[in-house]
Amino acid sequence: MSKRKGTSVSENPNKRSRSVNESENAADSDQEDPILSNVRLPCSELQCGAEVVSDAGIVESITLKNFMCHSLLGPFTFGSNVNFVVGNNGSKCGKSAVLTALIVALGGNAQATNRGSSLRGFVKEGESSADVSITLRNKGRDAYKPEVYGSAIILDLRITREGLRTYKLRSKSGQLISTKKEELVSILDNFNIQVNNPVSVLTQEMSKYFLHSKGEGDKYKFFMKATQLEQMREDFIYIKTTKHLTEDKVEQHSECLKDLKRKYLEKEDRYRSLASLDEMHTKLEELQKQMAWALVTEMEKELEPMKEKLQADRRSTEKYDDKVNEWKNKVDEAEKKYKQVQEQLERITQQVQELQPKCAELKTEAQKRNNLLKSSEVTVHRCKANLRDLEKDKTQLMSRIKDLKLSISQKTGAESKARAERIEQIQTELENLKHQISTLGQQIDQYHHAISRQEVLQRSIEANRRNLQTMESSRSNRLRRFGEQMPALLNAIQEAHRRGQFKHRPRGPLGKICLKDPELALAVEVCLKGQLLAFTCDNYEDEKVLQGLMARMFQGGRRPAIITSNFLSQVHDTRKKAVNHPNYPSVLQALEIEDPVVANCLIDQKGIESILLIKNRTEARRVMQSKSPPANCIHAFSKDGDQIFTNRSYAAEQTRANYLSGDVEEEIRYMSDFKTDQEVIKCKHHKKHYDEKRSAHLHSIQTLEGNLKSKEKEYEMSVAKAKEICLERVESRRSARTLDSEISRLKLKITSQKEQQGDREEIVRQYHEALESYKNMTQQMKNLNSFIKSLDSVMSHRLQAYAELRRFLSARCKYYFDSMLAQRGYSGSMIFDHKNETLSISVQPGQGNKADLSDMRSLSGGERSFSTVCFVLSLWAITEAPFRCLDEFDVYMDMVNRRISMDMMLKVAASQRYRQFIFLTPQNMSSLPESKIIRILRLKDPDRGQRNTQRGEDGDQ
Repeated sequence: MSKRKGTSVSENPNKRSRSVNESENAADSDQEDPILSNVRLPCSELQCGAEVVSDAGIVESITLKNFMCHSLLGPFTFGSNVNFVVGNNGSKCGKSAVLTALIVALGGNAQATNRGSSLRGFVKEGESSADVSITLRNKGRDAYKPEVYGSAIILDLRITREGLRTYKLRSKSGQLISTKKEELVSILDNFNIQVNNPVSVLTQEMSKYFLHSKGEGDKYKFFMKATQLEQMREDFIYIKTTKHLTEDKVEQHSECLKDLKRKYLEKEDRYRSLASLDEMHTKLEELQKQMAWALVTEMEKELEPMKEKLQADRRSTEKYDDKVNEWKNKVDEAEKKYKQVQEQLERITQQVQELQPKCAELKTEAQKRNNLLKSSEVTVHRCKANLRDLEKDKTQLMSRIKDLKLSISQKTGAESKARAERIEQIQTELENLKHQISTLGQQIDQYHHAISRQEVLQRSIEANRRNLQTMESSRSNRLRRFGEQMPALLNAIQEAHRRGQFKHRPRGPLGKICLKDPELALAVEVCLKGQLLAFTCDNYEDEKVLQGLMARMFQGGRRPAIITSNFLSQVHDTRKKAVNHPNYPSVLQALEIEDPVVANCLIDQKGIESILLIKNRTEARRVMQSKSPPANCIHAFSKDGDQIFTNRSYAAEQTRANYLSGDVEEEIRYMSDFKTDQEVIKCKHHKKHYDEKRSAHLHSIQTLEGNLKSKEKEYEMSVAKAKEICLERVESRRSARTLDSEISRLKLKITSQKEQQGDREEIVRQYHEALESYKNMTQQMKNLNSFIKSLDSVMSHRLQAYAELRRFLSARCKYYFDSMLAQRGYSGSMIFDHKNETLSISVQPGQGNKADLSDMRSLSGGERSFSTVCFVLSLWAITEAPFRCLDEFDVYMDMVNRRISMDMMLKVAASQRYRQFIFLTPQNMSSLPESKIIRILRLKDPDRGQRNTQRGEDGDQ
């Protein structure tokens, strides 16, 4: 609907007759308003049927045709006070159709009915249109054009299948008065009918929504909309917007005023230009002289900074030259250094190649001597063991001989003879043993000699090994890749093992392995990671010894990890758990590991038998992330170090192999070349940068010199022109632009004067017209500014009044709410937060402590429905409307709450005979008392094709 007239309770207190006088100074607080504390709802009209006739705006009758699912419904004649429309739910008896038709016919939109999204849905299926006819009472002092419409206004609505609606407004006699929507809006405004206001018309869906609403903001919006405060606030916003538009117009008129003032000044100049032309010509010549020399002065001012900048740029050129020369020298030095490094690398490479054969020979010789040393040590140990056994046998035999001699000296006869033979035998054996001892002694001497020779050989091997390590360190420094202390640590381990401190020599670092394919170095290194620097020991005693050596070698630094596991002489059998791919090797297959201990350690720690190496990343993803990945494969690595799982992949952060690269000399050469080359590139980059800056600077100087020459030529021409106009220099404080503007203006005046020299009256007339227009616009601007100022003052006053009215209505609403609750013996509170736009309602069944008040959500369905009815009735008491409609107000109520709510509504209705109440309910209202003010419309369940019947019951209350 269009905007309603801004009427409120406080602005028109006499529009409806009231039985309760309220004060306008109620405060919005949690306490009961002291002004309202002595006011009670009247009960005199409940005992006596006072003859109060409802005035304009109530619904007298309604008829529906082809509306929703009904071919013809009605006509229904409503009473002037209380009306009950009774019918069963879900039976399509037409109860909801009556309320829907009332909302739509009185200007409400389809969404407000909660029965459809568009009007076309209200046309009965198979029909082209639907008709609704409503008769509104038009009597009393609030009647709308009673001389035209009479005592009733008949409103006919037609809704087409396309969703269009047309109105026909008829008088009491049926005469067509108007078909315009604006006329209907005027009627609704006059009667204060608000079908979109939930207090005037509370539909079933809105009632359920409000009943189950959990938001305090929704209750506040319900209150604002019911009291029309929301409409007032929207009006204020509209006024504020209009004010801003007016201010924009004032600003636009200000621009127009400037144009009018300019035109007025022009006309004034023309009016005053009726003086002598000679004076203007004299002034023009003087201005032209000043203009000529003013141009010369300005060009002199322009030339001065250009000359200064040119001199400064020429001085700064030397700095650029110094910088360029400095970096040129650095480039020469870097290139010289780069050349020296290249030559040094070539010499080292040549020396390495020369030492390569000798190194191989030394390695072979060292291996042979190591093998010989090991076999000699085994033989020596065996001989020493045999010697110890023989010494023990000798001692035992000597003891036995001594015992036998003692025994012989004590016995004779046959025993002596036997013992003599036995002695003889023992002596023979003793001789043999002596012979063996002599032989073993010679062998021991020979072994001692061999051991001494072996020690000499070992010292020679050690010397050769040290020489070999020195050569390797100077050539490739392979072990130093694992740390600067790694060669020293390995030497210490070897020395400790030679001394017998280790039961089994520890192996490490584990990264000291060979690759079959050097391209897979980065992949294997990323796979093994920290295991490359680790060592492995057979037992914990060896681990403690190794930790002691590491503590001595790596003081304050990070030590390599130690893995303790029993050493085996054979590699683990991984045939059942290893991955076997016809095209790609596993990490175990890609390595050449001579030591089974190292291989077993990597198998145990990293599972290298179950990791594939696939050079191409795309191919690796295809193999691993297919529907059937290789059996026993954990994951795979590409040659770039990327790790690929069956469902994801990770890119490697490392780009080069640090430990497993094959050609160390090439890496040394690469790193040296890279570092030196980077230094050369850096120097060249700086030199290029300053070369470019110097070139740009020189180009800037050339451009500046060219501009200066051009300006000097212009200056000479300007001086020549100025001398042609005036030989002597004329000084002027004004700029050439100002003088040029004044000269142009003066020329125009002279031309205008010449053209209009004889039309003096026209010039005077135009001057007066321009003056009048300027004065009128100035006065309009003053009036608009005064209006805006007054509007600000009025708006400030009205906003204050709006706040007072809102506080007053809030206090009245709280008072009536408490009164309604008290009739059931309930206590409650209603807290308005106008700042945050929330309304908090708390209810306590029974007269309890206010601290025990709980939110409506904690109540039962019947109690919550009763509380909602109390809230709606309190809003009824503070709002204006000719009729009020409630659809299924008693939903979720038990019989007790339904009866109490019914009594309360009838009591309110009896006290407000000038209003009409329409209640829609599925309940049987036969228990209601008979009264003249109550009318019950019973809608029977349709027998498909039969019309509904209406029964009115009248009686005294």
